[in-house]
Amino acid sequence: MTIYGTRPEAIKVAPVIKAIEGAPKLESITVVTGQHRMMLDQVNEIFDIDPTYDLDVFGVGQTLNLLMAKVFDRLDPILEEVAPDAVVVQGDTSSVAAASIAAFYRRIPVVHLEAGLRSGSIESPFPEEANRRITSQVATLHLAPTATSRANLLREQVDPGSVVVTGNTVIDALLRAVEAGGPFSDPDLARLADSGRQVLLVTTHRRENWGEAMHGVGRALHRLATEFRDYVIVLPVHRNPMVRTAVLPYLAGLSNVIVTEPLPYGDFTRLLSLSTLVLTDSGGIQEEAPSLGKPVLVLRENTERPEAVEAGTVRLIGTDENRIVTEVRSLIADHAQYEFMSHAVNPYGDGMAAPRSLAAIESMLGIGDRLPEFKAEE
Repeated sequence: MTIYGTRPEAIKVAPVIKAIEGAPKLESITVVTGQHRMMLDQVNEIFDIDPTYDLDVFGVGQTLNLLMAKVFDRLDPILEEVAPDAVVVQGDTSSVAAASIAAFYRRIPVVHLEAGLRSGSIESPFPEEANRRITSQVATLHLAPTATSRANLLREQVDPGSVVVTGNTVIDALLRAVEAGGPFSDPDLARLADSGRQVLLVTTHRRENWGEAMHGVGRALHRLATEFRDYVIVLPVHRNPMVRTAVLPYLAGLSNVIVTEPLPYGDFTRLLSLSTLVLTDSGGIQEEAPSLGKPVLVLRENTERPEAVEAGTVRLIGTDENRIVTEVRSLIADHAQYEFMSHAVNPYGDGMAAPRSLAAIESMLGIGDRLPEFKAEE
């Protein structure tokens, strides 16, 4: 049984779900919590996944505690009825933490996909850092995307035999989407693609950046749009009102800014491929963009994904308005620096994470053998 609730989770579990569906010794049961609604449904459609159960826990403005309570209440009867041999969860959302604990209480083995990421601060990202640490405490099988993630788990006294380095399934999904190609469904983006103009892709939504930090991002984007008229800033804006009210007023009336609703996954991967550089506080984009040779400036003070920082394709810059402008300006002006960051180093995967994950699950269940682990490019 695979349980997931948000768009990023859906993207990363989709390759594993498809692998399970194709495994003759396994039956795939999928449960969506609905923590995200429209964005989640879009990904399921792209990957042709029809969920077996839908908990439908989404609620406008609901608290994290209410969300967790809904997942517990609506998932437990399904776990009792189905009694799966294992539950697969991905990442660090509140859906993941609740589903993991619920399965643990039912003594069902928990398989944690993308296990072992650590930022070093339980407050950042919030609540994701706590969610993934909680999940590690109850997981039976830890599918770590990188050797760094495995080292984090071993430092926490996790049984080495329960950890498998698979690479990250987001690369499997990304390569499949890029290969599929196709036109943009958004007409503004279609015109942008035809124009050949330089693109600064921006995504921001992190809870710890709400408030003045998010306003600082908005002011910085206004200054960048004004200074770099030959660039087009594209912002697929998160649906959360805390993000929209903080950022959008600063972008009103700027002719070289395109604000869209959250994009379907296919459109987003095409936009990422089209972009010149990326400004983001997203975790997944830190993994995806380096695979396409896109420099990433991260609107955070720390990251649980240090591999690309160490490789030089990602840089942490925080949310200070002046620093954002300075860092973007520097990267645009310094061709050598840009070329260094855009060198396509891929520390996160080779597109084979799903087969490795499937093999590890079958090995845990006693019906197969593990595959050789993922090793990052030197």
